[in-house]
Amino acid sequence: MPLHSIGSKAAVPSAEARVAGYDWQALAEEMSGYGCAVMEKLLTPQECREIAGLYPDESRFRSHVHMARHGFGKGEYRYFRYPLPDLIGGLRTALYPRLAAVANDWNERMGIAQRYPGEHAAFLKQCHEQGQTRPTPLLLQYGPGDFNCLHQDLYGDLAFPLQVAILLSEPDKDFTGGEFVLTEQRPRMQSRAEVVPLRQGDAVAFAVHNRPVQGSKGSYRVNLRHGVSRIRSGIRHTVGIIFHDAK
Repeated sequence: MPLHSIGSKAAVPSAEARVAGYDWQALAEEMSGYGCAVMEKLLTPQECREIAGLYPDESRFRSHVHMARHGFGKGEYRYFRYPLPDLIGGLRTALYPRLAAVANDWNERMGIAQRYPGEHAAFLKQCHEQGQTRPTPLLLQYGPGDFNCLHQDLYGDLAFPLQVAILLSEPDKDFTGGEFVLTEQRPRMQSRAEVVPLRQGDAVAFAVHNRPVQGSKGSYRVNLRHGVSRIRSGIRHTVGIIFHDAK
């Protein structure tokens, strides 16, 4: 896919076509069982390089965060401004309905009344009505020694319970270390960690804050956080697709 297509309307049907190609029943079962699921090769290596190459272009972004200043870890990231690059915006639109089905099932099992509309535009309208109007998709950059503390990406009262991260760099070639980590805090039990192996272009869909777990007396709620382990060498870029907007 040529560079101009990152910002062209031609990228939108391409995003829908590639998202539709995955086995979403299997992915939903994986997310419900472990809190995350991997979509292999969502982006091509060329697309990964082109998106990562946007990082120095300040005109693409609304803000720049140095993580150490806020106690978030070490590294930096930039939030995209609207309009999003079309490939990223197209993936956000195409991924949402599949994830909304999982989110609605989870909320039903956890006894949460919130239900999410079938289309992302309708959900964004709800965000904007609550004063959450700032885009949240972001591009992250880590260097040697950088890491991301365990956290939850909640930007307002209305938060979509799943999000997606896509690794843009190639492990063991562009960087070493930097594993994606998900931890699960279970009631009256020790925490469980999930380390997710990713290659360049792979995406991981994962729980933002809560998911249901089936127990002997029905479903109960567990709390999740995610982060990135220490980068040992090289540069690691990731794009994050968060479906709710921020205040």
